[in-house]
Amino acid sequence: MATTLPIRNQVKAMREAHGNMTQAELGDAVGVTRQTVAAIEQRRYSPSLETAFRMASVFGCRLDDLFEYEGD
Repeated sequence: MATTLPIRNQVKAMREAHGNMTQAELGDAVGVTRQTVAAIEQRRYSPSLETAFRMASVFGCRLDDLFEYEGD
């Protein structure tokens, strides 16, 4: 059974807002695979801090506009 991680994200919404960018295109832009992008979007995988910053840079937004911690 898959576990949902406590980091909520807006990655899919941001991809769609940026010309319907594909998961593969985003992955290429930040140096990860399409599967990694999919896992991040589905909250099955937490990105490294570097990857999170790279994603925010691609979208021209702040890190906390893209990711939010919902933990304790």
